[in-house]
Amino acid sequence: MRLLSVDSQFVSGYYIGLIRWLSGNRLFTNFIVPMSTRRSIAWFDSKKERVLVEAEILIVDDEEGIRLSMQEFVTVSGFRTLTAESAEEALALLAERRVDVVITDIMLPGMDGLELTDVIKKDYDIDVIVLTGYSGDYSYEEAISKGASDLVFKPVRFEELILRLKRVLKERKLTNERLQMLEKLKKLSITDGLTSLYNSRHFYNQLKGEVDRSTRYSHPLTMLLLDIDHFKDYNDRYGHLEGDKVLLRLGQVIKLLLRKMDSAYRYGGEEFTIILPETDSEEALTVAQRIRKAIKEIVFNPEPGKNVSITISIGMTAYNPPEDLATFIQRADRALYGSKEGGRDKVSALLAQATQDS
Repeated sequence: MRLLSVDSQFVSGYYIGLIRWLSGNRLFTNFIVPMSTRRSIAWFDSKKERVLVEAEILIVDDEEGIRLSMQEFVTVSGFRTLTAESAEEALALLAERRVDVVITDIMLPGMDGLELTDVIKKDYDIDVIVLTGYSGDYSYEEAISKGASDLVFKPVRFEELILRLKRVLKERKLTNERLQMLEKLKKLSITDGLTSLYNSRHFYNQLKGEVDRSTRYSHPLTMLLLDIDHFKDYNDRYGHLEGDKVLLRLGQVIKLLLRKMDSAYRYGGEEFTIILPETDSEEALTVAQRIRKAIKEIVFNPEPGKNVSITISIGMTAYNPPEDLATFIQRADRALYGSKEGGRDKVSALLAQATQDS
């Protein structure tokens, strides 16, 4: 089905330019292409080197002549290209290579182009442009419903195809930038601006999820509540900027001493909390003592020639199903209060049935 239209003089000139290119001749201006196409191709950067578009395009068509002609034009327009003559071959390539856009004919042996589009959109983050010469048999709505980004009817003008490809890539870039911005905003909404730990709002959401998992799978779950001893006096004496340095450093140390599955939060002011999934009380006490000792060893310099150490008090408790979140958190708070009342710079455990100090 010969449905692609190409100007013969352009093709002849294109092959001359392609041969010179492949032979190492850097005179790219010898490419004989329409001026509108030349303007769309970025040949040189500030160092007078050819600028290659980063996108990788997979062209799928069972007609070799069409497939190769399309590949050559897309390549000379500055894109990296791959080709496949069937949907099955295309899927094999996608499993091995990173591809940004697939351009596929609908009529293919075996799996057709719309079925291929459906599979790609389910399994990959890839845009698809569908080509067809049967405008009466396939509609734009049908292609879009399968996940295609565009539908192009043959015969295809190569310049139009490149314009549509660039539009799809531009929309793809804008979508990715929008998703990245949303992800940044989401992260900011759950992160404490000073310590880069999670904030208290995220703490309650995360704790609920961990409690549900602990109940469902009968896994242990423990929690630590930390408070900096005499932090108000430190702030009053050295100023809030120096106090912020203490909070920042404390957050860094906590992060370093936790596993990936653990999570730490700035609970409020100088209080921090840590959720320890799949951790029993004995293991949690070990973690708490490790954090307490590490913080005590840090030397701060709030004034020239002044070396100051701080201490923290920690309360530890374990979840006792089926209690609610408030009961769980309040018991951790009472354990912390026990450390404060017991002289500070210590870890206290308050379990559902018994109390233990260390």
